[in-house]
Amino acid sequence: MKVLFVASEGLPFVKNSALADMIGCLPKELKKQGIDVRVMLPKYRDIPKKFKEKMTWKKSFTVPVAWRNQLCDAEELIHDDIPYYFLDNNHYFNRKGLYGFDDDAERYTFFCYAALEALPHMDFKPDIIHCYDWQTGILSVLLKAHYMHYGYYEDIHTVFTVYNLKDQGIFIQEVLDDLLSLGKEYFTMDGIEFYGQVNYLKAGVMFSDIITTVSKTYAEEIQDPAFGEKLDGVFRKRKEDLYGILNGIDHTVYNPNSDPDIFINYQRSIKKKQQNKIKLQKLLGLPVTKEIPLISIMLPLISTKGLDLICCCLEEMLSMNIQVVVLGKGDHEYESKLQTIAKQYDEKISVNISFNESLARKIYAGSDMFLMPALFDPYGTEQLIALRYGSIPIVIESGGLKDGIQPFDKNTGEGNGFSFTDCNVHHLINTVKRAVDLFNQKEVWDKIVRNALKTNYSYRECANQYADLYKSLLDRQ
Repeated sequence: MKVLFVASEGLPFVKNSALADMIGCLPKELKKQGIDVRVMLPKYRDIPKKFKEKMTWKKSFTVPVAWRNQLCDAEELIHDDIPYYFLDNNHYFNRKGLYGFDDDAERYTFFCYAALEALPHMDFKPDIIHCYDWQTGILSVLLKAHYMHYGYYEDIHTVFTVYNLKDQGIFIQEVLDDLLSLGKEYFTMDGIEFYGQVNYLKAGVMFSDIITTVSKTYAEEIQDPAFGEKLDGVFRKRKEDLYGILNGIDHTVYNPNSDPDIFINYQRSIKKKQQNKIKLQKLLGLPVTKEIPLISIMLPLISTKGLDLICCCLEEMLSMNIQVVVLGKGDHEYESKLQTIAKQYDEKISVNISFNESLARKIYAGSDMFLMPALFDPYGTEQLIALRYGSIPIVIESGGLKDGIQPFDKNTGEGNGFSFTDCNVHHLINTVKRAVDLFNQKEVWDKIVRNALKTNYSYRECANQYADLYKSLLDRQ
């Protein structure tokens, strides 16, 4: 099986969002399953020089972007045994930054055209092209409209992953002809029309063979108007081909046994984790004790991450025998409220208005619990990292937060966290109280921590599900 990833960012070359982590990890796990997987990216200026120096030129060719004929250089780099192809055009990609330019529609239309034009020159014909988010959403339309009638392309299938539904790539109607060379028959409710404009993400959803998103629960939620960002009807229309596959994390990067940023490395040693807690309390200026649970809150300080709920209940939480550490930045209103509370309860809470990756790792390793009451969280990466470090998640049941946590059952001893269903202070406080109560039952709490440390959310399971999905798509032939 041959699979080509086409994406707008990917580690270790360039990162603007969590999508880059997926593009950096998933291909390696798929390759372990015998899949010939390769990745195609724009050659941005921001890619470090050390990588550019290792790229080898493959081919120069002309890319038709409607009436324009633009030059493209294709270069190749083998990294971690994965072939990466970089498509270069100075006009489109030789600038600082990835997104947010006035000509983004043209830039990523060029990239999608160039990806298709490059294939015959790569000595690699994919069975499946796997695209991600609006920047590559238009590729499946171009493939069907302009390339499928050529024999080389006729049996290529497409998979489209919705990672960021909020950013859809919506542009004026004129791009239909001026960039895409598509007729009016594509500018319909069942096509790429979106409230009188052209929607590149909708194009990927409507014209790809299979659509995926980043958790099973989120795949269900986006069919509801509350989460569908005005595309809920489109997702309902394609529900038979819509799959939710929970993201993973890179266990080689997030590894308490070897992480250089934490105080003391540990694998499944609860004693060594407690030593990290002591050192973290000293660093934060909190009273040093193993007997009081330390709850971490690490998230963007914005409303969709549950900050209104946190600000409403934080003082009541602090009336319990707990400590809290906050790390994040965002809206000034929330930053100010948290800092005010910290002045009143300076012996119980440490508020850090920043984002420091090294400190974040120390907090994961040193905290007993990880509170994430996000109203909207498609994939819940942070809770998976918390589990990896034995910090027990307390989450609201939405998106990937629900899929990643098995609520602890004292009767069976199974479960790796705590969850609540309704977004209100009462349910959050009661769930925190239950977690604190079990923390004070040492044998029970040690069991929960061991369960968390044994939880495996590496990209291996994610890759297993994608491999099965690819096979089922090819079996349709």
